[in-house]
Amino acid sequence: MLSGVNVALGVTGSIAAVRAVELANELRRRGAAVRAVTTPSAHTIVHPWALDWATDEPVVTELTGATEHIELCGEDGWADVLLIAPATANTVGKIAAAVDDTPVTTCATTALGAGLPVVVAPAMHEPMYDHPGVLEAIETVESWGVEFVDPRIEEGKAKIATEDAIAIETARAARAAAGEDDLSGRSVVVTAGATAEAIDPVRVLTNRSSGRMGRAVARACYVRGADVTLVHGVVGLQPLGAAALDPKSDDPRVPYAMLRQVEDGGEMLTAIEDAIADADALVSAAAIGDYTTDAHADKLRSGQDLSLDLQPTPKLIDGARETRPDLPIVGFKTETSGDDDEMAEAGRGIMDRADLSFVVANDASVMGAAETRALLVDEDDYEPVSGTKADVAERIAGELAALLE
Repeated sequence: MLSGVNVALGVTGSIAAVRAVELANELRRRGAAVRAVTTPSAHTIVHPWALDWATDEPVVTELTGATEHIELCGEDGWADVLLIAPATANTVGKIAAAVDDTPVTTCATTALGAGLPVVVAPAMHEPMYDHPGVLEAIETVESWGVEFVDPRIEEGKAKIATEDAIAIETARAARAAAGEDDLSGRSVVVTAGATAEAIDPVRVLTNRSSGRMGRAVARACYVRGADVTLVHGVVGLQPLGAAALDPKSDDPRVPYAMLRQVEDGGEMLTAIEDAIADADALVSAAAIGDYTTDAHADKLRSGQDLSLDLQPTPKLIDGARETRPDLPIVGFKTETSGDDDEMAEAGRGIMDRADLSFVVANDASVMGAAETRALLVDEDDYEPVSGTKADVAERIAGELAALLE
C-alpha cells in the first residue's frame, strides 16, 4: 500500500503521541520509509529516541542552519507526504494561521507552499475539537487540500484515528500526488464476508469466509481514489472501525468506505441493487450462502433428529446484472479441486452466465487466511497471483482501473 513512499511524520504534544511509535511501525510494515519531526511539547509524551528506534532514522527535534524543513518538505525534498499525527488543536490553529514556531508547523508551511500532500490526524478533548475556532481552522486548512483523518469520538475525547485509517489516508494522498489515483472519481461497490440464513432465533446457515479479501479490495480501490461502498455480511470478522457503528445507521463509515451491513442473501441483494444504481463497477467478493431454509419462530430443542428443507438462494450476480445490464462486474469463484484448469473453467462458467468482466478464482483452502493464491480469469486465459490478500487486492484494483479506463 505504501511501498516506496517517503513519509515525514510530524508528532505534536497530544497524549496520543504515545501511539506515534506504533504508527511509525505500521507505516513501515506497509512499505513506507518514515522520518519523524517533533514539537518540543511532544518530548514530554514520547522520547525522540523511541521515534528514532521506530523509524530507524534521526529525529528532527529542532531546525538548524541545515534547514531540515526544506530538506524534508521542500519542492525537491525527501518526503512524498507530510503526515501530522497526532495533531493538537494548537498545531491545527497555527497551520491555519501560517504560524511557524515549531519544527512541525514549519514543515507544514513548507509542504503547503511546495505543493506536497499533507494529512492531519487530530487528537484532543472533544470540547476542544468542537471549539468554533478549531472547526474554522480545520475548514480553512481543508480548503487548501489538506486531508483530515477524522478522530474517534469516545468518552468525551476526539481520539486519534486507528493506525489502519491513518495509513490508508496517507497512501491515498501519496497516490493522488503521484498521479496514480486511477480510480479517482469512480464509484465502486464491493461485497465481502459471509451471509447467514436463519434456522431459528439462535442458529444460522453460514460458511467459513472471513471477508478479508473483499475488505482488502475495498481498501485498494479507495487508495486508488475511488468512492467505495462496502456491503458486508454481519457474520464473523467485521471491517476495522465498524464495531462502534450503528448497523442501522443510514450513513455509517469505516475508514475506507461507506458500510452497509447485511445478514442474509436477500438483504445483501437488496443492498447491492440500491448501491449499484449509480456505481461504475461492482466487485462481488462476498461468500453468499447457496441455500436457505424456512426459519423456525422458536428455538429448536437440541438432542432430536432433525431434517432441514433447503432451498437455493438467488444468485446475487444475476440479480445485479438484471438491475444494471451494462455494469462492469468482477466475480469471485471458490472451488475445492485444487486444479488450476478446473478452477479457471468454473470461473468462465459464471463469467459467461452473468457477462462478467473477469473472475478471481481460488481454492477454498485460503478462506480465512492472510495469504492467498488466486487466478485472474478472462475469456481466453488465466494468470496465477499470490501473496498477502492485500497484495492480490492491489492487483485486482489495478485490473479494474485498467478496465474502466
